[in-house]
Amino acid sequence: MNSPLIDRSNLDFLLRDWLGLDALLQRPRFAEHSPEAVAALIDLSERLAADDFLTHYKASDHTEPRLDGEGVMVLPAIKAALQRFAEAGFFAAPFDANLDGLQVPELVQAASMAEFMAGNIATSAYAMLTIANARLLAAYGSAAQIDAFARPQIAGKVLGTMCLSEPQAGSSLGDIRTRAVFEQADALGARFRLFGNKMWISGGDHDITANIFHLVLAKIPEPDGALPGGTKGISLFLVPKSLLRPDGSPGERNDIAVAGLNHKMGYRGTSNCLLNFGEGTRYRPEGRDGAIGYLVGERGQGLAIMFHMMNEARIGVGLGAAALASRGHILSVAYARERRQGRASQTDKTARPDAIIAHPDVKRLLISQKCYAEGALSLILLCARLVDERESAGTASARDEAERLLGLLTPAAKSWASEWGCVANDIAIQIHGGYGYTRDFDVEQLYRDNRLNPIHEGTTGVQGIDFAGRKLARDDGALAMLGQRIAATCDLARADERLAGHGAHLAAAWQAFTAVADGMRQAERAAVLSHASDLLGVFGHVVVAWMWLDQAGIARPAGAGTRAALLAPAKLAACDHFFAAELPRAERSLEIVARLSCATADIPAGIF
Repeated sequence: MNSPLIDRSNLDFLLRDWLGLDALLQRPRFAEHSPEAVAALIDLSERLAADDFLTHYKASDHTEPRLDGEGVMVLPAIKAALQRFAEAGFFAAPFDANLDGLQVPELVQAASMAEFMAGNIATSAYAMLTIANARLLAAYGSAAQIDAFARPQIAGKVLGTMCLSEPQAGSSLGDIRTRAVFEQADALGARFRLFGNKMWISGGDHDITANIFHLVLAKIPEPDGALPGGTKGISLFLVPKSLLRPDGSPGERNDIAVAGLNHKMGYRGTSNCLLNFGEGTRYRPEGRDGAIGYLVGERGQGLAIMFHMMNEARIGVGLGAAALASRGHILSVAYARERRQGRASQTDKTARPDAIIAHPDVKRLLISQKCYAEGALSLILLCARLVDERESAGTASARDEAERLLGLLTPAAKSWASEWGCVANDIAIQIHGGYGYTRDFDVEQLYRDNRLNPIHEGTTGVQGIDFAGRKLARDDGALAMLGQRIAATCDLARADERLAGHGAHLAAAWQAFTAVADGMRQAERAAVLSHASDLLGVFGHVVVAWMWLDQAGIARPAGAGTRAALLAPAKLAACDHFFAAELPRAERSLEIVARLSCATADIPAGIF
């Protein structure tokens, strides 16, 4: 492990040996990038993350954003780090060349961002949201909106947010009340004035950049003034903190007020705000109330368009969870090698105490942690590779398959990585013992940061409903496509005496899962809602088991001295552990799900 953030040897194995980065770079879309150039970019990510993000990790936790009369102030080191990030071209990295981007593969973008997230998740959150905001505008904005609002974010001159939740409507977006009243059309499109409140807005206000571009969900009133019900009446608006002058610089303040800061247990360097739009503050453009915003896309299509950013953010949350888990594992291994306590062998009680890494229970904790951290990273990088396949594959059928598989895997990428990444960081505290929950060591902060991720961008329960209630219910063939890939890995494993048992085990687990999934499609809604999260958890475990077996199958026969061969012992050990301890856990859970009991749903709310 030659990095304080992400195990680079494993990262290179995942990119090049497992996911075929070199072949991807030969496609016309990415032909400007050589393997050497990509390695240099990740090297730079690693250095910048260590030198400019990690260095204020503790300080950003201690010195939280504060609200004064002019707005929200954050730790100055956050601004300096993001300026370095912008100067190095990392905001621009994933964008097309015609938008002044570097047009790197999404697989490379994810690997790069993992370094920054491992270094400082709170500072990285500003960048992740801004990139996702600009990508939505690049996909759905008008040419004028792209020039005015996307390009400044791609250059890192302006940061962006997503404003979805409201105090009375978290994940239930059909219940939002923010309204947008049409005013007129100008060069930037249909112009509206927005009135309402948005809650839990990460990066909602700060002094990092002079302007902030908010993507805001709101409803356009019916002719009688009533707000349309449900999600079909939601539209999307770009609402700047300050209105733009003709040269694009920030001018008069928009009618947006920070009503308060939310103080979270983690991500403390990320300002998180309650924003009031159109409350008639001292910022009154043209003497009128209402926050000026521009319609993005068509009326009533706001939620469908916003899913472009929401799905990207879900994978981004999973990536952050994997990165935090990966750094926690590196710290745990280092501590376990240094900390001496007890004796693994009781034969000589006068011998010098052993490093705790020699104790079987610590080994159990470390290998479990490795399985969760590297399994989560593998799952997210596979999703990134599917994004590249969707955008650059040579045939329509290959692009369609990638799109379907990505849709199926996204709920698991978000929920499995965040749930088990958090467990990995919990284990890090346990390995550190009493020191683990003191602030002198980073592992307690890593845990607090990661504990937010099972809630960010939709709770695990929301992801479960999406998976079982939508993805599996519509049966677009994605599950069968994934099954073909899993079957191919099982077939190869059966031909290897060392891995044959795992191949048979995985094949049986997948068959059992698909049988329960088929039964779930026919079940009553109460049963589906009762077991959706558990079914998604089983799915994640089976998919990660497939990944461990697939990677072991690549590493085991690799030529002596190669990167894969050097990693083979660790890959095989993790694979063995996952099949011995983790896949059976999922199988037991699947047995419970298969009963499709409504006992939980039938509990009267009054008994609580």
